[in-house]
Amino acid sequence: MTEKISSANAEGIFEPFHISRVPWEEFFKGERFGMRYQHLSTFGGGSQISVSMEELPPGRQANQTHYHLLEEEHVFVLEGTLTVHLGDKSFELSPGYYVCFPAGQKVGHAMVNRTAEPCRYLVFGNPQPHDVAVFTDTGRVDVKLTREIYPQSSAVGYWEGVEDGK
Repeated sequence: MTEKISSANAEGIFEPFHISRVPWEEFFKGERFGMRYQHLSTFGGGSQISVSMEELPPGRQANQTHYHLLEEEHVFVLEGTLTVHLGDKSFELSPGYYVCFPAGQKVGHAMVNRTAEPCRYLVFGNPQPHDVAVFTDTGRVDVKLTREIYPQSSAVGYWEGVEDGK
């Protein structure tokens, strides 16, 4: 018998669960990016707030440097040490440290594990179907609503390319 993919009982009521019941997912991209995560809120029936347990292996970066216009992210470190890049500054976070990346704060952030041990932390967020994420290292813009990504350099003025004739 396979494990249920949620904490819902036979009547559809989401019940408390131990984190060990939540399947781990992972992604790796080349030598730089990669992590494992458990999406706790989805397993527990949540849709308004996102909560994930993430584990960042040594030498890996969790995501591309970015910021969100509508989504807010919160990180609470449980084990290990995490380097948070926030614009041109870096901060070392150990267990008990917390950081918030407010929606609309136009400073790219990234999390990197520069140690020899894994780092485990909780990530909280508020998923927004109309969010726009800006990737500051590459100049790309991700429009969640249309599921399209554009180079920021392709931005045009409001009237650019519009003819004023009849």
